[in-house]
Amino acid sequence: MSRRGFIGGVTAGAAAASFHGTAFAQSAPELTNPRFFGRIFKLPPFAQPTQQVLEALRELGRPGGIMDAKDPLHEGPIRLITNPELSPTNVDNPFNTAGTTFFGQFVDHDFTFDLNSRLGVPTEPETSPNTRVPTLSLDSVYGGGPNANPELYDPGDRVKFKVESGGLFEDLPRRTDRVAIISDPRNDENMMISGIHVAFLLAHNRAVDLVRSQGVPPTRVFDEAKRLITWHYQWIVVNEFLPQIIGFPMAAEIMRHGRKFYRPAAGQHFMPVEFQGAVYRFGHSMVRPSYRANLAGDNGNPFFGFIFDPAGQGQPDPVDLRGRARAPRRFIGWQTFFNFNDNQVRPNKRIDTKISTTLFNLPIQAIATGDPPTALPQRNLLRHVTWSLPSGQAIARAMGIPVLGPDVFPELKALNVGFDANTPLWYYVLKEAQVLNDGISLAGIGARIAGEVFIGLLQLDPTSYLSAQPTWRPTLPRRTSDTFSIVDLLTFAQVDPASRRQ
Repeated sequence: MSRRGFIGGVTAGAAAASFHGTAFAQSAPELTNPRFFGRIFKLPPFAQPTQQVLEALRELGRPGGIMDAKDPLHEGPIRLITNPELSPTNVDNPFNTAGTTFFGQFVDHDFTFDLNSRLGVPTEPETSPNTRVPTLSLDSVYGGGPNANPELYDPGDRVKFKVESGGLFEDLPRRTDRVAIISDPRNDENMMISGIHVAFLLAHNRAVDLVRSQGVPPTRVFDEAKRLITWHYQWIVVNEFLPQIIGFPMAAEIMRHGRKFYRPAAGQHFMPVEFQGAVYRFGHSMVRPSYRANLAGDNGNPFFGFIFDPAGQGQPDPVDLRGRARAPRRFIGWQTFFNFNDNQVRPNKRIDTKISTTLFNLPIQAIATGDPPTALPQRNLLRHVTWSLPSGQAIARAMGIPVLGPDVFPELKALNVGFDANTPLWYYVLKEAQVLNDGISLAGIGARIAGEVFIGLLQLDPTSYLSAQPTWRPTLPRRTSDTFSIVDLLTFAQVDPASRRQ
């Protein structure tokens, strides 16, 4: 069976259940502000922020705890890729490639950034600014444009981006202390996301050349090149990425029959905390402990590394794949991450409640606010207290979707705070994908919320292709005539294996 058919089959049951929900959290759109976070559901929090609850969340997300996949890191980064049986609780997803994870991270950085709320301290979302524009408009790449952010652009051609070399191939522009000169510093957290970011810089520069060759007036070149890249990016999100993470039936259902729950008024689209603080963090479960960054960049040999390794701290050319470093081998060979039909692509991990061990000890530089804890699962779980998020069960009831009962969460009973019946939303969404879809894609409330927010943000943005020109189709070169993929964008940017001959 094809990947499309498989994902469609396993998702259909959960999708059908969600379409017929009758309980609505909001009977009518409320006034919201795109500059601040907001809520989809007006429901009680999953738990009161007592010391016992906070300790239970830390226990659930601690290194070596319930969520730790306990990958045998001593086996090294190469064996953990080539011998997946070494991590029996951290299972590969044969229907998603390793790059899905990092494209999803890039998208996240495009429309949400919380620099103000504090972990584990209740905060009203409506008072907390979102420092990204809640649209898929690539403001994480373009910033405010050449006039507002000239430091991002080439002084010799101000409608093009600065792009520098890391030795063998391209790198982000950097200061002397190796800090990247980009609109969103999070896009230099690891080599993969910095590689995606610089690919977009190069794609834009090629789009500038293209529109100039088409006779576009000089005063419109930047805007037309930006529109061209942004719409192709949005097309990838809608037609490739979204079906991968929520299943084709759910994506098609929302596009065909509309949104039922995320329904802000026109011009008042906002980033919901149920999505930002929980649902969209499902991608952390897909991260592998280690990756092959490229095939021949390390003195002619492949460069393998853990995504984060404490041994890399302070090294000018770290042994791991963290960002904020420059050396000849630090570039991405995209055939490991996306399918170029050369049998080199590798899978990501399934969506489940087991998180790769490397994510339980993040470098401080990979944490935007620079504060502990360094265990990513603990940070995600404490975020539920910050936003007073409802339980997964409460949201499922509000959406009219079958509820996962306490028998699905026996591992949470020992925490003695009722999480088996009132489960933190992130954990619930991970378990939902695991038990309903075998970890291949999101299911139930996770799939519905993710799909509605993505599609809603595009439909409510008057500049997006879905809003401004819904019949638009990609125009850049592509492998097949009926669509445009991330592989096509990387090829247009000339960072593909064939362009590099590597």
